[in-house]
Amino acid sequence: MQSEKRVLIIAGPTGSGESTITRELIRRYPVFTRLVTATTRAPRLDEKDGIDYYFFSEEKFKQELAQGNILEHTFVPGRGVYYGTYKPDLEQKLAAGFSIIVNPDVVGAQYYKDQYGATTVFVKTESLDVLQERLIGRDPSMSADELQKRLAAAQYELEHEQKFYDYVIFNRNGMLDQTIDEVVGILRQEGYSLDKGVEVR
Repeated sequence: MQSEKRVLIIAGPTGSGESTITRELIRRYPVFTRLVTATTRAPRLDEKDGIDYYFFSEEKFKQELAQGNILEHTFVPGRGVYYGTYKPDLEQKLAAGFSIIVNPDVVGAQYYKDQYGATTVFVKTESLDVLQERLIGRDPSMSADELQKRLAAAQYELEHEQKFYDYVIFNRNGMLDQTIDEVVGILRQEGYSLDKGVEVR
């Protein structure tokens, strides 16, 4: 168990903005870096192995799991894909003095809360309609079937999972700065250090 706050969870439905918030926190506060998750899904356009994800075959993923290099993992049945925490990435970044932001599902969030004393933050949009607009805007070629799956998954997270997080915040359109300020307020309250390097505006 880490005695100081070194791991932060920022999670939420796809399209809620958890990745954008993570990137902006890292840009402003160089003490933070992002955990690179292992997955069996194929890389998307411009995604790089070891930077966006560790892209493993299912066989390789299961091999790493058996060797204890995947600390916690989840399987997404609808997509036939595994995601998991890659231990070497986590340990290397902690050893280098970074605080780590993780964007997991609720199982991963609970793992980090239990094992690393992480503070967990759930991000959501004002409504599912706003989420739908964001998803379509981000990927106009998304099929109606895929869109409905993602909205259904978001609905489930909102109804059944957000209650397990320490904080729930809104990421409203055009108000990213206010959202970041709210997260920074949580970090200060929870005892995270923001001091490795200078805040960049």
